[in-house]
Amino acid sequence: MKRKWLALSLTLALASTSSLLYADTNADIDAGETKAASCVSCHGEKGNSMVSTFPKLAQQDESYLQKQLHAFKDGSRKNPMMASIAQSLSDKDIADIAAYYMAQKVSANDLPVANDDDDDKPAQTEAEKKAAMDKIMADGSNLYRNGDIANEVSACIACHGPLGEGNEPAAFPALRSQHADYLIKTLTDFKMGNRSNSDENMMHMITKKMSVEEIKAVSYRISMMK
Repeated sequence: MKRKWLALSLTLALASTSSLLYADTNADIDAGETKAASCVSCHGEKGNSMVSTFPKLAQQDESYLQKQLHAFKDGSRKNPMMASIAQSLSDKDIADIAAYYMAQKVSANDLPVANDDDDDKPAQTEAEKKAAMDKIMADGSNLYRNGDIANEVSACIACHGPLGEGNEPAAFPALRSQHADYLIKTLTDFKMGNRSNSDENMMHMITKKMSVEEIKAVSYRISMMK
C-alpha cells in the first residue's frame, strides 16, 4: 500500500510537466510595481492582502502567477472581475506584474482561532479552544505531509514542497502564509467542480475525496507555514 501511495504522489508531482511555463527573463519588476497599482485594493500593499478572502500574491511563484493571469484572460479560469482586468493586460504586462509580486515578501498570519459555531453546544473555555486548534493543526500537518491513505488523498508536500514553497518550474503555486479562508474557498471550489483549471483536473481529483474537516485542517496549517 505504501508503495502504491508513493507512486501516486510521484505521479501527481510529475503530472504537470506539460504545463506552459511563462518565466520571462526580460520582466521588469519596477514596471510591474506600477502596473500592479490597481491590484492593491484587493490584494494589498506589495501583494499582502488584508482581506482573508482575497489571496496574497507576495512571493508567489512567477510562473504560477503568469499562468493564472493568462487563464483569467482566456476564460479557462472563471472570475468576471479578474477576467476584465486580465483582458486589458499584454503578455509583457503579465510578465512584469508576476515578477514584481514574486519579488515581494509574504506576510505571516496570526494563529487561527477555533470557534464553536454550534449554538446547541456549551461555550468552550480558552483551554478547550486551544486544544481544539492544536488538534486541527496536527491533523492538517499530517494531511499535508502524508495525505489520507485510506481515501487516496495525495500528500500536498508532493507538489507544493515541504514548507509550502511551491514548484516554480512546474508552475505549482507557493501556499505558505496564504489566508486560511482563501485556501478553504479554493479547495472547496476544486472539490465542487467550480474551478477546474489545474493540469489534468488534478486538484479536483484530490479534493473530491477530502472531507470538509480535512480541507479546514490543511488550510489552517498551510496558513501558518513560513
